[in-house]
Amino acid sequence: MTVIKGLARAEQIYQDREKRAKELKAEGKKIAGYLCCYPPLEIMTSLGYMPIRIMGEMDEPLTEADTYLPTVMCAFYRSVLDVAMKGRYDYLDAFIGAHACDGAERVSYVWRSYLKSPCSFYLDIPHTNHAAAIEFFKKQLFYLKEELEKTAGKKATAAMIKEAVTLHNKQRSLVRQLYELNKQDPPLVSGSEMLQVMIAIMCIPPEEGNVLLEEVIEEVKGRAEGPKKKKGRILIWGSLIDNIAFTKLIEDCGLNIVIDDTAIGTRSFWIDVDETEDPFDGLAIRYLDKIVCPRTFRDTKNTRMEDLDNRFSYLKKMIKDWNVNGVYMNIIRNCDIHGYEISEVRDYFEEMGLPVLVIEQDYSTTALEPLRTRFQAFAESIN
Repeated sequence: MTVIKGLARAEQIYQDREKRAKELKAEGKKIAGYLCCYPPLEIMTSLGYMPIRIMGEMDEPLTEADTYLPTVMCAFYRSVLDVAMKGRYDYLDAFIGAHACDGAERVSYVWRSYLKSPCSFYLDIPHTNHAAAIEFFKKQLFYLKEELEKTAGKKATAAMIKEAVTLHNKQRSLVRQLYELNKQDPPLVSGSEMLQVMIAIMCIPPEEGNVLLEEVIEEVKGRAEGPKKKKGRILIWGSLIDNIAFTKLIEDCGLNIVIDDTAIGTRSFWIDVDETEDPFDGLAIRYLDKIVCPRTFRDTKNTRMEDLDNRFSYLKKMIKDWNVNGVYMNIIRNCDIHGYEISEVRDYFEEMGLPVLVIEQDYSTTALEPLRTRFQAFAESIN
């Protein structure tokens, strides 16, 4: 029997995201679905749950969610609830909602009311990173552990959580190694390949994800035919992208996606958890403070430029390290947290002399093709 490895394996998982989880479920493994990048995977892993990232479906028309959610709400979270109402996540043993944004909060409450899971928890996440907020969040993580323990049939000790921290930090290190390969010109991994790998490792156990990442890194380093050199080396910032129809459209227009700052990408994997004596300290600081997302407010500085540097200097480093010469700012329609941040981030990029393209899209593959001419014009504008 042929063993599928590396990029081919990532594509296989991407094409059927729930398959591995359902296989493990049939073998007696417990599966925990979670929203956004804030519920700590380490707590789930330490208790024997396989974490799986809950996503929507750009190819699926919305037919159920609008009964429960207003149409002016984020198109992604409406899609999440829509596919869930159609049974996509019926196999979950635990659902972990989160106050990542108002859309995620609303979906979390509706899910808990209408889609019953053996374990259901709403993670209340402060919108600031002050010391008191981190302490509050730490307590929320402890409550999450207690709730998961009820259905896991065991207790998570500090040693078990620390072991899970080490496992997931290894995965983050491997993700960073993979992105490092795109510092070259041409990059060694296309944006579409990278997206498939990121989604794949969110849909399989972390141990398997680490093996997959090692296989992909070895494969792309040694292959003769990879992405072609293009004039545009772009960074994608903003709302998540979880369908390669979108990234392929961008790449077909003469642009190489070399780095990103999105929730299904670097934002979920870039920063390690510090190995603290009390693991909940490291978890609370990493997930609340060190994940940089517009949903968390940070103290302002004396001048506007000092404030922008305080909030976005990591983007300046990405621009320099990956030799970026253009930025695409992706906004899913009615994604308020990214929508409100556009003017500040765009100004920051333009201060660096970078061309910037901002598009608000409908989270639907049927709405992608009209965007082609905008990406083509953007590619032509890059020197």
